[in-house]
Amino acid sequence: MSPGDTLKTLEQHRLVPVVVVDGADQGVRLAEALVAGGLPVAEITLRTAGGLDAIRAVARRHPDVVVGAGTVVDATQVDAVVDAGARYIVSPGLSRSVVERAQHHGVPVLPGVATPTEIMAALDLGVETVKLFPASVVGGPAALKALAAPFGDVRFVPTGGISAANLGEYLALPSVLAVGGSWMVAKNLVDAGDWAEITRLTAEAVTLVKENS
Repeated sequence: MSPGDTLKTLEQHRLVPVVVVDGADQGVRLAEALVAGGLPVAEITLRTAGGLDAIRAVARRHPDVVVGAGTVVDATQVDAVVDAGARYIVSPGLSRSVVERAQHHGVPVLPGVATPTEIMAALDLGVETVKLFPASVVGGPAALKALAAPFGDVRFVPTGGISAANLGEYLALPSVLAVGGSWMVAKNLVDAGDWAEITRLTAEAVTLVKENS
């Protein structure tokens, strides 16, 4: 899958579950729950020591799932997640070394931005799809509308504070490629192994996306 194809897949589904898991087994079970709910996409973060193992396990056992790596903050992590099979990379901020290493590997990267200056820096690095983070803190849909005006070619993946209640507000904006959210994959559900509830919430979210697209 080319970088362009990966972004098109994210755009097709319009919702990227932001996942925190503790290892390979949780990662695989969660991926299966997402697929059962109709959403074969996951951003597995490196917030836990088991995040990398989870990416590797999902990439190997469920190649139909478009798995990405989140919370990538340095070039060494880029190398590790690409080797593990991540198809895209998400960072909480804009790092030249992260972006350039991802480009070296030919893997799409979504750097986090919150200001016009950071968007311009991303454009200077050849990145036109960025993550607005933390979306709810920096102004939500109103901020996206304002930022899209001078940056008409930039596509956004807002993440942070997004829920089923406000999903539609974000998806209604033409500058939004997809939305990152974690309500359907809450850590307490993962820790409890409540895969059925994760599947139910995922299916509900997929229906919401269709109703608002």
